[in-house]
Amino acid sequence: MTATPLADGGDSHLPDGVEPRTFDGDQRLATRGEPVYGEPVQDGWRAWDPGRSKLGAMLGRGVETGFAGGDTVLYLGAASGTTVSHVADFAGPTYAVEFAPRPARDLVRAAESRPNLFPLLKDARKPETYAHVVESGVDVLFQDVATRGQGEVACRNRQFLADDGWLVATIKARSEDVTGPTEVTFGHVVDTIETEYEVVTTERMDPLHEDHLAVVARPR
Repeated sequence: MTATPLADGGDSHLPDGVEPRTFDGDQRLATRGEPVYGEPVQDGWRAWDPGRSKLGAMLGRGVETGFAGGDTVLYLGAASGTTVSHVADFAGPTYAVEFAPRPARDLVRAAESRPNLFPLLKDARKPETYAHVVESGVDVLFQDVATRGQGEVACRNRQFLADDGWLVATIKARSEDVTGPTEVTFGHVVDTIETEYEVVTTERMDPLHEDHLAVVARPR
Protein backbone atom coordinates (compact mmCIF):
# COMPACT_ATOMS: atom_id res chain seq x y z
CA MET A 1 0.00 0.00 0.00
CA THR A 2 1.05 3.64 -0.39
CA ALA A 3 1.84 5.25 2.92
CA THR A 4 0.00 8.27 4.21
CA PRO A 5 2.10 11.38 3.50
CA LEU A 6 4.26 12.40 6.42
CA ALA A 7 3.21 15.47 8.32
CA ASP A 8 4.58 18.81 7.19
CA GLY A 9 6.70 20.84 9.55
CA GLY A 10 9.74 18.63 10.00
CA ASP A 11 10.35 15.54 12.06
CA SER A 12 11.01 17.05 15.49
CA HIS A 13 8.21 14.89 16.93
CA LEU A 14 9.99 11.68 15.92
CA PRO A 15 11.91 9.64 18.50
CA ASP A 16 15.64 9.18 17.99
CA GLY A 17 16.01 6.12 15.81
CA VAL A 18 12.92 6.81 13.66
CA GLU A 19 13.61 8.56 10.37
CA PRO A 20 11.85 9.31 7.08
CA ARG A 21 13.45 7.16 4.37
CA THR A 22 12.62 6.61 0.71
CA PHE A 23 11.37 3.17 -0.39
CA ASP A 24 10.44 2.68 -4.05
CA GLY A 25 9.96 6.41 -4.50
CA ASP A 26 7.72 6.87 -1.43
CA GLN A 27 8.89 8.52 1.77
CA ARG A 28 8.12 6.29 4.75
CA LEU A 29 9.05 6.27 8.38
CA ALA A 30 11.59 3.58 9.18
CA THR A 31 13.60 2.00 11.98
CA ARG A 32 16.79 -0.04 11.91
CA GLY A 33 16.32 -3.73 12.64
CA GLU A 34 15.59 -7.17 11.29
CA PRO A 35 12.37 -7.39 9.22
CA VAL A 36 9.32 -8.94 10.89
CA TYR A 37 6.25 -8.82 8.64
CA GLY A 38 7.55 -8.62 5.08
CA GLU A 39 8.14 -4.88 5.13
CA PRO A 40 10.61 -3.32 2.64
CA VAL A 41 14.20 -3.03 3.88
CA GLN A 42 16.91 -0.77 2.51
CA ASP A 43 20.40 -0.26 3.93
CA GLY A 44 19.33 -1.79 7.22
CA TRP A 45 16.25 0.43 7.54
CA ARG A 46 12.83 -1.26 7.63
CA ALA A 47 9.77 0.64 6.41
CA TRP A 48 7.11 1.20 9.06
CA ASP A 49 3.69 0.45 7.54
CA PRO A 50 1.15 2.92 9.00
CA GLY A 51 -1.71 0.78 7.73
CA ARG A 52 -0.63 -2.04 10.03
CA SER A 53 0.48 0.09 12.96
CA LYS A 54 -1.52 2.67 14.87
CA LEU A 55 1.66 4.12 16.40
CA GLY A 56 3.25 4.31 12.95
CA ALA A 57 0.18 6.20 11.72
CA MET A 58 0.32 8.57 14.69
CA LEU A 59 3.96 9.42 14.11
CA GLY A 60 3.36 9.79 10.37
CA ARG A 61 0.63 12.34 11.11
CA GLY A 62 2.84 14.37 13.43
CA VAL A 63 1.27 13.42 16.74
CA GLU A 64 3.51 14.20 19.72
CA THR A 65 3.64 10.87 21.54
CA GLY A 66 6.28 11.45 24.18
CA PHE A 67 8.55 8.74 22.75
CA ALA A 68 12.11 10.09 22.72
CA GLY A 69 14.29 7.09 21.81
CA GLY A 70 15.98 4.87 24.35
CA ASP A 71 12.82 4.86 26.48
CA THR A 72 11.79 2.05 28.79
CA VAL A 73 8.44 0.90 27.44
CA LEU A 74 5.55 -1.24 28.63
CA TYR A 75 3.57 -2.28 25.55
CA LEU A 76 0.10 -3.73 26.14
CA GLY A 77 -1.44 -5.73 23.29
CA ALA A 78 1.73 -6.61 21.39
CA ALA A 79 0.02 -9.21 19.16
CA SER A 80 2.49 -10.76 16.69
CA GLY A 81 5.03 -7.98 17.07
CA THR A 82 4.39 -5.73 14.06
CA THR A 83 4.51 -2.43 15.96
CA VAL A 84 6.39 -3.43 19.09
CA SER A 85 9.30 -4.66 16.96
CA HIS A 86 9.66 -1.14 15.56
CA VAL A 87 9.43 0.26 19.09
CA ALA A 88 12.17 -2.08 20.29
CA ASP A 89 14.35 -0.92 17.36
CA PHE A 90 14.58 2.59 18.86
CA ALA A 91 13.66 2.10 22.53
CA GLY A 92 15.44 0.66 25.53
CA PRO A 93 13.94 -2.22 27.54
CA THR A 94 10.56 -3.02 25.99
CA TYR A 95 8.12 -5.25 27.86
CA ALA A 96 5.55 -6.68 25.43
CA VAL A 97 2.34 -8.08 26.95
CA GLU A 98 0.18 -10.33 24.77
CA PHE A 99 -2.68 -12.55 25.94
CA ALA A 100 -3.25 -14.84 22.93
CA PRO A 101 -0.80 -17.75 22.52
CA ARG A 102 -0.85 -17.88 18.70
CA PRO A 103 0.34 -14.29 18.00
CA ALA A 104 2.64 -14.56 21.01
CA ARG A 105 4.63 -17.22 19.15
CA ASP A 106 5.32 -14.73 16.35
CA LEU A 107 6.16 -12.12 18.98
CA VAL A 108 8.80 -14.44 20.44
CA ARG A 109 10.35 -14.82 16.98
CA ALA A 110 10.46 -11.02 16.55
CA ALA A 111 12.28 -10.81 19.88
CA GLU A 112 15.01 -13.25 18.88
CA SER A 113 17.02 -10.51 17.15
CA ARG A 114 16.08 -7.86 19.74
CA PRO A 115 17.63 -8.59 23.15
CA ASN A 116 15.81 -5.57 24.64
CA LEU A 117 12.36 -6.97 23.74
CA PHE A 118 10.79 -9.10 26.46
CA PRO A 119 7.60 -10.98 25.43
CA LEU A 120 5.15 -11.71 28.25
CA LEU A 121 2.22 -14.09 27.72
CA LYS A 122 -0.06 -12.25 30.14
CA ASP A 123 -3.43 -10.48 30.35
CA ALA A 124 -3.13 -6.67 30.36
CA ARG A 125 -6.27 -6.54 32.53
CA LYS A 126 -4.31 -8.31 35.29
CA PRO A 127 -1.10 -6.33 35.83
CA GLU A 128 -0.49 -8.14 39.10
CA THR A 129 0.50 -11.20 37.04
CA TYR A 130 3.53 -9.44 35.54
CA ALA A 131 4.33 -6.86 38.22
CA HIS A 132 7.26 -9.01 39.36
CA VAL A 133 8.83 -8.78 35.89
CA VAL A 134 8.19 -5.25 34.66
CA GLU A 135 10.35 -2.57 36.25
CA SER A 136 8.62 0.41 37.78
CA GLY A 137 9.03 3.91 36.42
CA VAL A 138 8.73 3.11 32.70
CA ASP A 139 8.92 6.10 30.38
CA VAL A 140 6.05 5.16 28.07
CA LEU A 141 3.00 2.98 28.54
CA PHE A 142 1.67 2.09 25.09
CA GLN A 143 -1.73 0.41 24.90
CA ASP A 144 -3.39 -1.30 21.94
CA VAL A 145 -5.75 -3.91 23.39
CA ALA A 146 -8.92 -5.26 21.79
CA THR A 147 -11.12 -5.66 24.86
CA ARG A 148 -13.87 -3.93 26.77
CA GLY A 149 -12.72 -1.76 29.61
CA GLN A 150 -9.83 -0.15 27.75
CA GLY A 151 -9.89 2.83 30.09
CA GLU A 152 -9.69 0.56 33.12
CA VAL A 153 -6.69 -1.25 31.59
CA ALA A 154 -4.83 2.06 31.26
CA CYS A 155 -5.64 2.94 34.87
CA ARG A 156 -4.65 -0.45 36.28
CA ASN A 157 -1.26 -0.24 34.55
CA ARG A 158 -0.60 3.30 35.77
CA GLN A 159 1.45 1.72 38.60
CA PHE A 160 4.31 0.98 36.19
CA LEU A 161 4.56 4.46 34.69
CA ALA A 162 6.99 7.12 35.90
CA ASP A 163 5.36 10.27 37.25
CA ASP A 164 6.76 12.19 34.26
CA GLY A 165 5.98 9.39 31.81
CA TRP A 166 3.51 9.16 28.95
CA LEU A 167 0.44 7.08 28.22
CA VAL A 168 -0.10 6.51 24.50
CA ALA A 169 -3.31 4.56 23.88
CA THR A 170 -5.28 3.59 20.81
CA ILE A 171 -8.94 3.09 21.70
CA LYS A 172 -10.98 0.68 19.58
CA ALA A 173 -14.62 1.76 19.69
CA ARG A 174 -16.01 -1.55 18.42
CA SER A 175 -14.08 -3.54 21.02
CA GLU A 176 -15.59 -1.35 23.73
CA ASP A 177 -19.19 -1.19 22.47
CA VAL A 178 -20.30 -2.84 19.22
CA THR A 179 -23.58 -0.95 18.85
CA GLY A 180 -23.09 2.39 20.60
CA PRO A 181 -22.28 5.69 18.84
CA THR A 182 -18.54 5.90 18.31
CA GLU A 183 -18.04 9.38 19.77
CA VAL A 184 -20.05 8.48 22.88
CA THR A 185 -17.98 5.34 23.35
CA PHE A 186 -14.75 7.30 23.00
CA GLY A 187 -16.03 9.82 25.54
CA HIS A 188 -16.73 7.14 28.14
CA VAL A 189 -13.24 5.63 27.74
CA VAL A 190 -11.52 9.02 27.91
CA ASP A 191 -13.52 9.89 31.04
CA THR A 192 -12.20 6.74 32.70
CA ILE A 193 -8.63 7.47 31.63
CA GLU A 194 -8.92 10.96 33.12
CA THR A 195 -9.39 9.50 36.61
CA GLU A 196 -5.65 8.66 36.58
CA TYR A 197 -4.24 10.81 33.77
CA GLU A 198 -4.37 14.29 32.31
CA VAL A 199 -5.21 13.94 28.62
CA VAL A 200 -2.86 15.98 26.43
CA THR A 201 -4.35 15.23 23.02
CA THR A 202 -6.82 12.98 21.23
CA GLU A 203 -7.04 12.34 17.50
CA ARG A 204 -9.22 10.13 15.31
CA MET A 205 -7.21 7.60 13.31
CA ASP A 206 -9.44 7.49 10.21
CA PRO A 207 -9.06 6.57 7.41
CA LEU A 208 -6.19 4.15 8.04
CA HIS A 209 -7.71 2.86 11.28
CA GLU A 210 -11.44 3.38 11.31
CA ASP A 211 -13.26 3.80 14.63
CA HIS A 212 -9.99 4.24 16.51
CA LEU A 213 -9.00 7.14 18.74
CA ALA A 214 -5.42 7.99 19.68
CA VAL A 215 -5.02 9.30 23.23
CA VAL A 216 -1.84 10.82 24.65
CA ALA A 217 -1.84 11.56 28.38
CA ARG A 218 0.36 12.26 31.40
CA PRO A 219 -0.10 10.76 34.88
CA ARG A 220 -1.88 12.93 37.45
